[in-house]
Amino acid sequence: MNWRKILQMAGIVAAVAFLCVLAFAPFWARNEKLAGQLPIIKGVILGLDLRGGVHVVLEAQDTPEAKVTPDKMKELIAVIERRVNQFGVTEPTIQQQGDRRLIVELAGIENPRQAVREMVKTAYLEFKTEDGKTVITGADLKDAVEFKDPASGKIKVELTLNAAGARKFAEVTAANVGRPIGIYLDGQLVQNPVVSEPIPNGKAEITGYASLEEAHNVAVLLRSGALPLKVTVAEERTIGPALGADSLNKSMHAGVVGVAAIIIFMLMYYRLPGLVANFALLIYTLIILMIFVGLHVTMTLPGIAAFLLSLGIAVDANVIIFERFREELRTGKSLRSAIDAGFKRGFVAVFDANATTLITAIVLYFLGTGPIRGFAVTLSIGIVASMFTAITMTRWFLHLVAASGVAKNLKLYGA
Repeated sequence: MNWRKILQMAGIVAAVAFLCVLAFAPFWARNEKLAGQLPIIKGVILGLDLRGGVHVVLEAQDTPEAKVTPDKMKELIAVIERRVNQFGVTEPTIQQQGDRRLIVELAGIENPRQAVREMVKTAYLEFKTEDGKTVITGADLKDAVEFKDPASGKIKVELTLNAAGARKFAEVTAANVGRPIGIYLDGQLVQNPVVSEPIPNGKAEITGYASLEEAHNVAVLLRSGALPLKVTVAEERTIGPALGADSLNKSMHAGVVGVAAIIIFMLMYYRLPGLVANFALLIYTLIILMIFVGLHVTMTLPGIAAFLLSLGIAVDANVIIFERFREELRTGKSLRSAIDAGFKRGFVAVFDANATTLITAIVLYFLGTGPIRGFAVTLSIGIVASMFTAITMTRWFLHLVAASGVAKNLKLYGA
């Protein structure tokens, strides 16, 4: 026996086993905090249907002040993106549908309905003098930050104006000492302070909030800017975290049962090559997970379906190759020659099958939307990874087993 080859195999098996523990232990871990700290699974992003959240379709409408145009829609998307980013949502989905609709998906958000309300508010800021003249607008705003005054205990939003706004504000406050300047948000008077002295530093405060959360929501809206178009909610669909977790658990259990059935079949029918194929499937799964983490792929239910389908494609490739391998062994060829000949004969069939499936996935990606595109991306990644593991990893490991001398009996190879 070749002990160097045996030690090499043992090292590879130990390394893959360690990575499998890091990758798959969270699915059965009862401690969610511990599961979230494991390095591989921590980077996998769960989509709306697995994590819970809200799916909203927003529709822009024409008004006398603003008509829906491509440029206005771009401005609307930019403002919605800024607002969504302030919610702290990981990997939100914002995409245009048609000429005047936006699809927004926010996964893992705690209060979906409130998020929708804050997202579609106009948040138009105005400073008006006593005679109703608008002197400052949201366009003059540089920043808005909520805070709790340590001296008075009041919760406030501090407004910082840009250079042009600060100059205008200094002139207006100097001209209105002793008179009120009203602060309006979306046309509603929120504060009507009396100017006691000129304010040259371009700062103002809005008070009267019941909580820091309320003040934070107002600050977010002010920072993101007013919506350039009137927007209505055409569709809203909320998925609770419990439903998302249930979908994830059922998907994982179905996946475990399916993979277990594949492993048992490969072992019973192909024996030692089946064992090698199962080991290659573990490597394939690790490669897929690492690609998902590296590319920040959002995992959804269609994505899980595509992953399991690509797993079946990977097994199918091994089945084709192992049948050719068995035929070569039965003709009397040596173990190493049969391995090379079996992979060479099976390559064309495997390549053709995977190429046609990959073309289908590409067509789905360019013609589909939303979950269909996610399915296509996951399937494409899976096909490429399965080709690598079936053609390269399985062949290399079978050669390693043959060279080690631990299994010389051809019956172990199904001959």
